[in-house]
Order: sequence, then structure tokens, then C-alpha cells
Amino acid sequence: MNYSFEYIDIILLAMIAGFIFLRLRGILGKKTGHEEDISGTFSHGFSEKKQELKKIDKTNFDEKAKAEFLQGAKIAYETIVTNFAANDLKNIKTLLDKKVFASFSEAIKEKKNKGLISETTFIGVNSANIKDCNQKNNMFEVTVDFVSEIISCIKDKDKKIVSGDPEKIKKVHDTWKFSRDIKSLNPNWLLIDTQA
Repeated sequence: MNYSFEYIDIILLAMIAGFIFLRLRGILGKKTGHEEDISGTFSHGFSEKKQELKKIDKTNFDEKAKAEFLQGAKIAYETIVTNFAANDLKNIKTLLDKKVFASFSEAIKEKKNKGLISETTFIGVNSANIKDCNQKNNMFEVTVDFVSEIISCIKDKDKKIVSGDPEKIKKVHDTWKFSRDIKSLNPNWLLIDTQA
């Protein structure tokens, strides 16, 4: 009789494990082998056709183009924030202007020199709105206001919390400026400025 209870326990545990697996897969997704390369993600905001790439300027940055741009900007924002928090600029170098890359590198170096460890969990982008767009010669610039939710804290080498809260979700407001050469066939936008 004891054996039948053991089988029921095993079946129940297997069902619970299966349920947890399915929930995690639903939340986190699964890798299919068809994921986009991070470095090219932000380039898909506009058509890949060479003729259309040359035409992007203030006169034809319509609602459809803005929506596509914002979709790419959100992905770029999350990618840059999470990689910067992980001290990994290698994966996002193609998304950063030289000055921004140098600034991020310096901030990471300073953090490492102080023995600080950053822990960041990116929850999601609540909103992304185009604040301004203008053209300077061949460069087309778009300024975006982001509101996101992030859990972050900084710990010292003894793992004591210096700032932030590992349990609290905070709302973050950022204003970022992106730029692209409208005469270039390269569809990538570069982050050229950040303001918190």
C-alpha cells in the first residue's frame, strides 16, 4: 500500500515540475536559433533597401517611421542598459558613439577601481516618446524620453549595499539622443548623448 502513495507523490512532483517549467518558458521565452544579432537589432527600424535608406530625413520621418524607430530604440535601450550594468561594452560597441563609448568605459573602470559591483535587473520599458528630431547637415538626430522599471543596487567588495535596493523596483527616466548619417548606407543608429 505504501508503494501506491510513493507513485502518487512522484506523479504529483512531476506535474508540479512540468507546470513550473512551462511557466518559466512562457515568461522567459525559448531560444529557437533564429534570434537577431544584438549589434544589428537597432538597424531594423527602417527598410533595408538602399534607396529608402538615403531618403530618411525630417521631411519623411512620418508616424510609421517614428513607430518603427521607437521599436528599435526600446530594444537598443534595454540592450545598452543591461550590458553596461554587466560591464560588457563589447556587445554594444556598434550602438555607441565614440564619446559615449569612452564615457561608459571610464565609468566602468572607475567602478572596478573602487571595487564596486553593480547588480541590475531590467524589468521593462514603460514608455518611449520622441521628444525632438532635427537634421544637422547629413546627420539626423532623434531625442527620446524613456521611462523604464529597473531593480538595481551597488555593492562594495564585501557585498554590502552602497546604494540602491535589490528588492525594490524603481522607475527610471532617461533622455537619450540617437544619430544616423542619412547619406550612409549603414542603417545603424548611434547613441550620442544620455541624460538622466
